[in-house]
Amino acid sequence: MPTHKLLVMDMWFKATKSWHRKFEPRVRVWKLKEEKTCEEYRCIVGDRVEEAKWKGLGVNDHWQQMKGIMMDICRMTKGPRRHKETWWWNEDVAEAVREKKIMYRKWKKENTKEARMEYKKSRQNAKRVISSAKEKNRRNAQMT
Repeated sequence: MPTHKLLVMDMWFKATKSWHRKFEPRVRVWKLKEEKTCEEYRCIVGDRVEEAKWKGLGVNDHWQQMKGIMMDICRMTKGPRRHKETWWWNEDVAEAVREKKIMYRKWKKENTKEARMEYKKSRQNAKRVISSAKEKNRRNAQMT
């Protein structure tokens, strides 16, 4: 006589999205086309690879260590990665954009006309705040 019983069920999982991504700028590898930079990179990589401890590592660990060596040397030979700054961004703009994002999420979650109208108002407000901030900074730049 079997003691096992069949269990049937439906399960629902809600996927969560990550709204904020960390900015990851590009490494300027095109500078390796320059003869001097390429030669400098080759010499330093050769020295660092000889110094590294490779024994007892798996394939993935080996790859991660090699990638780390190459990325560190790229930063040294070609200069640091840079993040582009927005010259007109300020606290008022940040608050307006934050409010617009909140209203957008609310509209998508509720899917009602009222939520959509709130989102449209906050979107128009954000556009107005951004354009006034840009204009204000342009005037300040022209005066100096």
